[in-house]
Amino acid sequence: MMMILIMVAVCAGSVSTLHGRRAFRLDLHSGDPSGRTRTRVDTPPPHVGIQVFIFKKKAALKMADLWQEAMDHAVAVARKAGEIIRDALHNDMKVLCKSSSVDLVTKTDQKVEQLIIDSVKEKFPKHGFIGEESVAAGEPCVLSDNPTWIVDPVDGTTNFVHGYPFVAVCIGFAVNKMIEFGVVYSCIEDKMYTARRGKGAFCNGEPLQVSDQKEINQSIIATEFGSNRDPEVVDVIFSNMRKILCLPVHGIRGAGSAAINMCLVASGCVEAYYEIGIHCWDIAAAAVIVEEAGGVLLDFEGGPMDLMSRRIIAANNKTIAERIVNEIKAYPAVRDDAPL
Repeated sequence: MMMILIMVAVCAGSVSTLHGRRAFRLDLHSGDPSGRTRTRVDTPPPHVGIQVFIFKKKAALKMADLWQEAMDHAVAVARKAGEIIRDALHNDMKVLCKSSSVDLVTKTDQKVEQLIIDSVKEKFPKHGFIGEESVAAGEPCVLSDNPTWIVDPVDGTTNFVHGYPFVAVCIGFAVNKMIEFGVVYSCIEDKMYTARRGKGAFCNGEPLQVSDQKEINQSIIATEFGSNRDPEVVDVIFSNMRKILCLPVHGIRGAGSAAINMCLVASGCVEAYYEIGIHCWDIAAAAVIVEEAGGVLLDFEGGPMDLMSRRIIAANNKTIAERIVNEIKAYPAVRDDAPL
C-alpha cells in the first residue's frame, strides 16, 4: 500500500527550481480531513528525469514518424496522379481559360487536384489545403500554423496541353508556416524529386547536390515569361533577361514549369532560377528540395524568400543569387494571401 502511495505522489509531482537547484515538488494528500496539501521539496529521484526525457523523446519521434507517413502518402498519390496525366496525354482534353487566354486549365488539373485532396482528407482529416484549382474556384489562400498541404496538380499546364514533356505534380507540406517536405513528380520523365527538412534531397532515390559554380559568367540561368501579357510587364521581363544574358552567362533556359526549373537547380545542372508571377503552389514543394540540396532561396530584394510574395530567386549559392538581385527589376504582383 505504501508503494502505491509513493507512485501516486511521484506522478503528481513537478520539477521546479529552488535556489538555483532543480527540485522535485511532491503534493501529498495524507488523509487530512481539511483536505490541505502538504508540500515537500527535495532533489528528484534520478529515474524521474530519465522518464521525462524519454517521454519527450518519444513524443518528438512520434511526430517525426507522422510527417514521414504524410510524405510517403504524398509520394504514392503523386505517382497515381502522374498516371492520370500520362493517360490524358493520349486522349482528347478539354482546355479552359482562367485569368486570360494564356492562363490555361484542363479537366485533368481539376481531376488530379480532387484525387490528391480526397486521398489526404481520408488519411489526415484535420490537415488544411491550398490548391491551385481550389483557389481559382474561390477558396481562400491562407497559410496557417496548422499542417497544410500546398498542391499544384499539373505544374506546366501549357506544356501538358501541347505535349511538351515537362509536367509536374507538386505537393508541399507546411507546419508552422515552414515547408517540412516536398514532392515534385516530373511524370512524363518519370523523375520523382523528394526532400524532407534536415534529411537531404533526392531524385529517384539518388542524392541531389547543387552546382559549386560561383562565377555567374559560367552559369546557366533559368526563368520564364509567365502568363501576364501586359506590355509594360513584358518589357520588364525582356529587360531583365537582357541584363542577365549580357553579364554574360552561358545561357538562359526555361522548362515551362517553375517546380522543374527549381529541381534543375537542385540537381546541379542549372545555377539559378528567378521569376515573378508564380504562386505558392508552384514553388512550395521545390523550395525545400533546393534547400536540402544545398541551395538558397531569396526574394527579389535580397531578403529571405516569402512564399506568398509571388517572386523567387533559387540559386546554388548566395554569390550567384545576390548577383541576380543586383541586375533584375521587380514588377508588382498581387500577393497570394491578399484579401479577396
